[in-house]
Amino acid sequence: MTGSEALRRAVVTLRDAGVDSAPLDARLLLAHAIGMARDRLTLALQEPLDDRAESAFFTMIAERAARRPVSHILGGRLFFDRWFRVTADVLDPRPETETLVVAALERPFDRVLDLGTGSGCLLISLLAERPHATGFGTDVSPEALLVARANAETLGVLPRAAFGQSDWLSAACGQFDLIVSNPPYIAADEMPDLAAELRREPRMALTDEGDGLSAYRVIARDAPAHLAPGGWLMVEIGPKQGAVVAGLFAAAGLEAVTIRRDLDDRDRVVAARAPGPGRAT
Repeated sequence: MTGSEALRRAVVTLRDAGVDSAPLDARLLLAHAIGMARDRLTLALQEPLDDRAESAFFTMIAERAARRPVSHILGGRLFFDRWFRVTADVLDPRPETETLVVAALERPFDRVLDLGTGSGCLLISLLAERPHATGFGTDVSPEALLVARANAETLGVLPRAAFGQSDWLSAACGQFDLIVSNPPYIAADEMPDLAAELRREPRMALTDEGDGLSAYRVIARDAPAHLAPGGWLMVEIGPKQGAVVAGLFAAAGLEAVTIRRDLDDRDRVVAARAPGPGRAT
C-alpha cells in the first residue's frame, strides 16, 4: 500500500467517525508514522509503506477515530513554531492562542507572569522570543507544572522560567511588566456541546463550572496589584466574552482596554494597561 492509498483510506475512516479535520489529521499522523516532516509528505505519498509504518499509522488512525486528540497520540503539539509536549494533564495548545503571544510581543517586558500555565506554551514562547526576559508560571495542577517545566527545559528557557503551584495570583510575588492567561472560559452548560476531543482534556482547564467568567473576575481583582506602572494584562477569551471581560478590566482601573480578534475574525484577546508611564513601546 502506498502512502497515498493509506491516506485516502484513513480520511474515510476519520470522516465516518465524525472527525471534522480528517484530511489534516491523517496527514499529520502519516508523516509521524514514516518519520517525515509534514511539509515534505507529498514527496513520499507514491512510495509503498513498510509494514512498521503502515501498522503504526492505522493504529494511530484507530485512536483518532475514537476521538483521542492528535496531540495526545503524537505526544505533543507545534505552537508558535516550537514543539510542546502535551499530556492528558494539560490543555492542548491551539493556533488561536497564538493571537495572545503575538499581542504580547508587541509590548516591552522584562518580567512576565503566566496564570494557569498548563503546558507552559504562553510563558515559554514569550521567553524564547525575548532572551533577556524572565518569567513565572502558575498552575493549580502539580501534574501540569511538571509538563511545563519539562517543556521549558527542552526549549532552553528553564534558567529564566520558574513555576509554582498557585490558585491564580495567590503565589505571585512582586510586580510584572506583563501578565498573561488563558483561563477556563467555557460555561458549565456549554460543556455537553463540546467536541469529543475537548471532553478528553482536563475539565478544570476548560470550565469554571459556572458562567465561564469566574477566572476573569479574580484576575481583574488581583492582577492590578502585580502590574508594574504601565504594565500590560492580556487574556484569551471565548468569542462572546469580549465586552464583559473588557468591562471587568475597566472597572478595575485598568486603561487602554482593547479587544483583539483572531485570524478567524473572532474576539480572542482582551488587553489592558496599568496606570503609569511604563516603558517606552
